[in-house]
Amino acid sequence: MRLLIADKLHPRAVEELRTLPLEVVYEPELTKESLEAQITNVGVLVVRSTEVTSHAIERARSLHLIVRAGAETTTIDVRAASKRGIFVANCPGKNSSAVAELVFGLLISIDRRIPDALQSLRSHRWERGEYAKSEGLVGKTIGIAGLGAIGRDVAQKARAFGLNVIGWSRSLSPAKAAELGIGHVGSLAELAAKSNILSVHLPLNERTKHIIDDRILSAMPARSIFINAARAGLVDEAALRKAVAERGLRVGLDVFWDEPKGRTEYKSDLFGPATSAGGFIYATPHIAASTDRAQLAISTETVRVIRSFLLEGTVPNVVNVTTSVAKFQIVIRMLDKVGTFANVLSVLKRHGINIEEVANTIFEGGGASCAKLRVLTRPSEVCLQEIRAFEEVLQVDVVTLPNLA
Repeated sequence: MRLLIADKLHPRAVEELRTLPLEVVYEPELTKESLEAQITNVGVLVVRSTEVTSHAIERARSLHLIVRAGAETTTIDVRAASKRGIFVANCPGKNSSAVAELVFGLLISIDRRIPDALQSLRSHRWERGEYAKSEGLVGKTIGIAGLGAIGRDVAQKARAFGLNVIGWSRSLSPAKAAELGIGHVGSLAELAAKSNILSVHLPLNERTKHIIDDRILSAMPARSIFINAARAGLVDEAALRKAVAERGLRVGLDVFWDEPKGRTEYKSDLFGPATSAGGFIYATPHIAASTDRAQLAISTETVRVIRSFLLEGTVPNVVNVTTSVAKFQIVIRMLDKVGTFANVLSVLKRHGINIEEVANTIFEGGGASCAKLRVLTRPSEVCLQEIRAFEEVLQVDVVTLPNLA
């Protein structure tokens, strides 16, 4: 099987992958367009930022598995992969510490105006009076939107800084918030209104695009701090510019709406001097997850996913496999002979029984097996009698599965 690595991956991980029964092709400079030409005979694909389109998936007739070496799968057309029966997996939580560290790097830089102070020193000025003006962080309230692995890591580090932590996400209950040791609020607007610092850590999808809009930013106290090291699309750019200009919002960004792809030049007017209201934007060029430790952890997890798929037939962190809705389980004990299982399946097909899941266990000595077939509809007695009629079939039972909905 051929493995294509279409983005940069830690050298140690590439070497580990070469020890597996795979032909490893390392092409880290591939783009969305060039990937489509290279994917034809690929069985396993590893990507980070390279987009995997539905057209590329359609061309990938040999593809079994796509692994995103990072959290989320927004660069992959997961729906197209699901239609082709291709597993999609990611590496969640492996970069959470790195992202959380940058959040606090931006936060302290904003509060103490470190970049401006350095620039002043580089210009041979000693402006201690100007840069000694700082509110400090202890006792302030940080609101965290999104309590996944990164949001939880930010919350943990925030307590060490003496911050009061509150959080919101659609799935965060008061009980879960209490378990995490943070305050719970009922809406994103309430979170913004109660936060001196707002840090967003939500996935980007149709429901969260521009979720940080004028209404949310206007709810924040004047001259509060906003941090986005997640996805640019979560924030309405015009609303953010307005909040900086008119309400003195101080902002730290690691992600941008117009990030250059494959270029080293980037021009933006975001990073001008402080506005008349005292607002400004500090930023880094999308580096939150790019520590050596985080990249090694992500790469190691990528190897684990691929190794498990190849050697065990399971896919850790798979994102596009649904829980079975089967209502019945057919348990068939039979002799382990060629064609026995095929005969059983042919009977079920003839009776219109759709199989959701299959598990087959071979007993010691290899003489008998037990197959468990999860199905949507209960087979008729006629169907069961046809299966029992095969002399290789030892016993057939039907079990009603519990409703776990």
